Amino acid sequence: MKNFEEKELKRLYKPVVQTKGGNGQIMIIGGSSLFHGAPILSLKTASRVVDMVFFTSPEPSVGKVAEELKSKLNSFIWVPFDQVEEYIKKSDAILIGPGLMRYHQEGENVEDMAGKETKRITESLLEKFPQKQWVIDAGSLQVMDKKFIPKKAILTPNQKEFVMLFGGEKPQLAAKNHDCIIVLKNVETKVYSPEEKRLIRGGNNGLVKGGTGDVLAGLTTALAAKNPPFWSACAASFIVKKAADELYQKVGFAYNADDLAEKIPEVLGCYLR
Repeated sequence: MKNFEEKELKRLYKPVVQTKGGNGQIMIIGGSSLFHGAPILSLKTASRVVDMVFFTSPEPSVGKVAEELKSKLNSFIWVPFDQVEEYIKKSDAILIGPGLMRYHQEGENVEDMAGKETKRITESLLEKFPQKQWVIDAGSLQVMDKKFIPKKAILTPNQKEFVMLFGGEKPQLAAKNHDCIIVLKNVETKVYSPEEKRLIRGGNNGLVKGGTGDVLAGLTTALAAKNPPFWSACAASFIVKKAADELYQKVGFAYNADDLAEKIPEVLGCYLR
């Protein structure tokens, strides 16, 4: 498997001066009463890259959190969930899943109402807008049926989520069978498309902490708004690992997902000058 090299980041789309939205608009669909912070980590990361982030959640309490967040982070638009389809149409890429509820008793086939609702919302939107650039993460990956995966969608599962969705399929074969990009998160992240695969080295044990996957999902979505999906997935994984390694040089493992989200612009900016 070929390594993804730092020199390949020279291909990054560089922002230009033009009308608002010309450098990318994305939507994030996620959050619940239990996991309201997950999509906010994605939002904080993505808002440093694209012109606009639209944020919505099927959980009303997340809207209250979002409105409070506006006092500290103004670079997003909170969208009532009944307007989700209108804003999907406006977006260059859409992230669905961070913080959405999944089945409480995983592995026992107990489908509670929250998990069923996540499944319904995820599959309905993927089926209605198959032409959009989707990034599918976390809660959505854990409850959806793989037949709803849109072409060229980017999936960001950990090992457990991969098995929940694809069973015993090999990653390369799964990417080919479903015409998608799979970012298989591990000590060494592996990114698969129907045609190729890349190994992303680097990173450290700080990346197993809660929320770091939400940072990766947000950055992947932001890059996918203006870059090819397979390359966006590889570049995002590389940048997250590099940011984690720079944090480790300063504080060891004493950093969290918020620190990682704050570090991303500093690392990414080196390649956008």
